[in-house]
Amino acid sequence: MESNKNLVFLGMMGSGKTTLGKIVSNKLNKEFVDIDNLIEIQEGTTISDIFKKKGESYFRKLEEKISLLNLQKKNCVISLGGGAFLNKKIQKEVLKNHVSIWLKWDNKNLINKIKNSQKRPIAIKLSDFDLNKLINDRSEVYSKAKYQIKCDRFTKLELTERIIKLNDKG
Repeated sequence: MESNKNLVFLGMMGSGKTTLGKIVSNKLNKEFVDIDNLIEIQEGTTISDIFKKKGESYFRKLEEKISLLNLQKKNCVISLGGGAFLNKKIQKEVLKNHVSIWLKWDNKNLINKIKNSQKRPIAIKLSDFDLNKLINDRSEVYSKAKYQIKCDRFTKLELTERIIKLNDKG
């Protein structure tokens, strides 16, 4: 039975929420909503620039507003920003009314993906030790998701198939 609930991807930056979200939404013929992209469109600039010019607090308020607004949609695939699920209001809404999937990766793989990326304002100046701590801290929150997929050993196609099966479960 196919669920008409939103399928919501959460996880660390670089975990594939946008990439897999696009593929899954295409396969399921559902609208794809990328919260970070919507924020950049609304602000007319990159998330890195928002952090630099207006600060993280401004960004988080905007992220909450745009996330909660888009979570009101039905039957979509939604990619949250890496830190969005840490927000209690967003977390409560996702857990109560949506199918949540944590895209979980081995810390070492994630660190290699996000280290020194200009697109990742939270991670840009962190050491490997600090990135590891950030991943571990966030993982405690991400683990509240209804489902978690350990992504390290799977291709995009295999991950897509697993996600579609979870969507069918609801």
